[in-house]
Amino acid sequence: MNTMKSDDARIVVVDDVADTAEVLAMILETAGYEVRTALSGEAALELVAEFQPLCVLMDINMPGLGGHELCQCLRDRYGDDLVLIAVTGAGHVDDRVGASFARFDHYLRKPVDIKLLRQLLPPLH
Repeated sequence: MNTMKSDDARIVVVDDVADTAEVLAMILETAGYEVRTALSGEAALELVAEFQPLCVLMDINMPGLGGHELCQCLRDRYGDDLVLIAVTGAGHVDDRVGASFARFDHYLRKPVDIKLLRQLLPPLH
């Protein structure tokens, strides 16, 4: 699994629900991270190329380019240089669901446990 270096503080949050993306971005910004949001997988591809984050948190169920497809595109373009974290509202996670997240470095359930998320991100000094 990828781990983030403490000097890398750029994060992209992708969610088709603007309020969800903005709340998560605000929490991360308050913690000291530089955060940008995208409301679609397509917009996220452009933003990642421009912003060059180390980590992308992405919703799975989005219209158009969903989280799994976005993950595949980012892996194809950037390999393991990005930490990819899936965020899903799915209920119980069984082995089949877990296998579908294999390309991600981590996955979290909604609502995101901020304490757990902070453990996955680099400490800021």
